[in-house]
Amino acid sequence: MSSNERDIDVRAFNREAWNKSVENGNPWTVPVDTHLIAAARRGDWEIILTPTKPVPKSWFPELAGRDVLCLASGGGQQGPILAAAGANVTVYDNSPKQLAQDRAVAKRDHLNIRTIEGDMRDLAAFADETFDLIVHPVSNCFVPDVRPVWCEAYRVLRHGGALISGFDNPVLYLFDPQKEQEGILQVRFSLPYSELSSISEEERALHYGKDAPLEFGHTLQDQIGGQIDAGFVITGFYEDTFPGELISKYCDSFIATRAVKQ
Repeated sequence: MSSNERDIDVRAFNREAWNKSVENGNPWTVPVDTHLIAAARRGDWEIILTPTKPVPKSWFPELAGRDVLCLASGGGQQGPILAAAGANVTVYDNSPKQLAQDRAVAKRDHLNIRTIEGDMRDLAAFADETFDLIVHPVSNCFVPDVRPVWCEAYRVLRHGGALISGFDNPVLYLFDPQKEQEGILQVRFSLPYSELSSISEEERALHYGKDAPLEFGHTLQDQIGGQIDAGFVITGFYEDTFPGELISKYCDSFIATRAVKQ
């Protein structure tokens, strides 16, 4: 953290922010319904890592009996579907209420899902080479440093396993939020972006809400280069958009990658 950033415990702040998001019915906290679970049990399933595009089926191994880590992926969405498809699923998330959503689906639909609370940058709860697949939907924008996420994911993944990840294109964080509300994309911020230093606390509360999770815009050097530097070989890539965002008129604003530990 740089010297001009506000002194705040980001993990604790964002834990409470996501707990409140569950209470407020944020779409990324609403569990999948029983029909999707039933379909997954029949082999008819898909998940998303980014706002709209399903992950290609070719990115997944045969799930039956595979050990899968849903990393920073609470909310009762990806984990229950993968469990219904036959995987041994562990959901690891910073928010107790997000994890409670996964447990609720597991109880409702008789699924075996393990839930663990923790920081996505610290997977000390797991031994080396514990998982065959790691599923990491858009979430690393809620930690100020992303490279530890990639290093820890590499450590706990078995050789030949894959990490599939969704994350923000940092272009999202360049623009003045007031001008965006006026329909204008005006570059204001530099990258990497931090809501602890790039924008005032008062302005953040005005545009995003004082209880919204703190966000951080990581460079592609840290998002993609960080995976490569951790030891991964990237074997898949696609982009996605978020309907309703002004920038979506001009370019996609989310990225998904498949990275393999050889």
